[in-house]
Amino acid sequence: MGRRDALIVQHIPRLRRYARALLRDPDRAEDLVQETLARALDRFHFWHRGSDLRAWLFTLMHNQFVNDCRREGRRPVTFSLDGGPDPAAEADAASGAGLRDIGAALMRLPVEQRAVLLLVSLEGLSYRETARVLGIPPGTVMSRLHRARERLRHWLGETRDDGVQRLRSVK
Repeated sequence: MGRRDALIVQHIPRLRRYARALLRDPDRAEDLVQETLARALDRFHFWHRGSDLRAWLFTLMHNQFVNDCRREGRRPVTFSLDGGPDPAAEADAASGAGLRDIGAALMRLPVEQRAVLLLVSLEGLSYRETARVLGIPPGTVMSRLHRARERLRHWLGETRDDGVQRLRSVK
């Protein structure tokens, strides 16, 4: 395996995780990852050495996702968490139900808000990196993230002891 391939391969687990969280369909997610990897290998000469390869790969994936949605002429399809493998299957019933509730709530978010929330909270990208990946201003990232968190708080009904709603960060 060459250096280029080794640099890209280390990011595959994160790409898979993001694609699965974005689409909630393992087959479509794997297709998206494969298309992203093919693009990355084909266009590796466009990556600027010294810049964040992870952010560049997420940019390729996001652009492929948007192109796929446009080509299909519709908004992304969402799937119930009841179909297919559930990441909570190995957890106890209470926490599994909680993860299904969170997953279902995530899928209710508009794709623009879900993408920002996943990149910041799940993948740990900064607001600036997320803005670069999605091709939007950092202020829009902060706005979408705030709206996504507020919607999740409302849908999940999570509150603190003092009655104020809260949503824990996912890391």
